[in-house]
Amino acid sequence: MTKKVLRNLEYFEILDEENKAVYKGCSQVWYKKKWRKMAGCGPTAASNIVIYSNKNKINKRSALKIMDELWNYVTPTLMGVNTTEIFYDGFMKYAAENSRKALFKVLDIPKEKELRPSYEMMFDFIESSLDNDIPIAFLNLCNGEEKCLDKWHWVTIISLEYEVDKHSAAVEILDEGMVKKISLPLWYETTTLGGGLVSFFLE
Repeated sequence: MTKKVLRNLEYFEILDEENKAVYKGCSQVWYKKKWRKMAGCGPTAASNIVIYSNKNKINKRSALKIMDELWNYVTPTLMGVNTTEIFYDGFMKYAAENSRKALFKVLDIPKEKELRPSYEMMFDFIESSLDNDIPIAFLNLCNGEEKCLDKWHWVTIISLEYEVDKHSAAVEILDEGMVKKISLPLWYETTTLGGGLVSFFLE
């Protein structure tokens, strides 16, 4: 078994100073407004990327400030942030207006199976990003048979674990302030709506 993982996962440890809980990444339920709680998974995933790139541990209050700021750039429509383009366009505007250098890669996974990149291309995209210490924003429009993933939802990929053939592979994701694990091939083979991957290098 081989595992690729981000080098500084401690940056995702967010302390709630009120109840002393330690979360793993941000949670969209931290937003104060109802619509933001419901639709905020995109800006929440973007916030995780910003927090990791800032290279220091923060508390929940500071994390929420970042989440509120990212909402103004990675802003959900009535359908949420339902495309990778909405996500990376907003993120690049955030970087430009904050005088930060940003580069991104994107891999769309269409609804139509015949138009999708191969499983190997998806695997390589994730592996390459992690090898370069870059977290990946993952859009899942349909979770198929993968029960540990919500549909129409953004999460943050932080690790990849796999056997030699690469078809027995799992990724760890940040979602709801915790780490979850999902089967990569199960999602790829059973999703009916697809989704996409976006990785950002941010200075």
